[in-house]
Amino acid sequence: MDKVILGLLLLQSRTIYQLRKRIDEGLDMLFSSSTGSIQAALSKLMNREYVRCESLEEGGRKKRLYSITESGKQHFREWVNSPIEAKTKSPEAAKLYFLGFSDKYNRAKNVRAYISQMQERHAALDAICAEGETIVVDGEGRDILEYQLAAARYGRDLMSFNIGWYERLLREMEG
Repeated sequence: MDKVILGLLLLQSRTIYQLRKRIDEGLDMLFSSSTGSIQAALSKLMNREYVRCESLEEGGRKKRLYSITESGKQHFREWVNSPIEAKTKSPEAAKLYFLGFSDKYNRAKNVRAYISQMQERHAALDAICAEGETIVVDGEGRDILEYQLAAARYGRDLMSFNIGWYERLLREMEG
């Protein structure tokens, strides 16, 4: 979550509400967008002096605007320029591993519900991809957008694979 927040703040300063909204708009496949998880990450980042906070008053309401510091930018650049690690950790796979302990009715019911959730997420990512293809940006902004869209396409394609995989599993379970 820390790196996602740093990346979002690198693009622009944001309030917790704005961070949560942006994560909900396509990044929720990476991390939880709960206010509590965002606040915990911001607190950690502020303690490390990677982020600073400014109190503002807008329309009679007090807001906290978070910005990335120079050391936060450096930390983010070091992370983003480091090699990508191949990880296979998946809470869903742990549930699948122990699914044999569940009764047959709940197994099928829960797999169907999971497929439905993935279909909803797929549709949302598909909409993000379609919208992103219409955005015109020049220069460095184009590179940033290109890889943000690549992440959305990756998520969408991963959802497609997972939907097909779980649909096959469901057919086997019911067959």
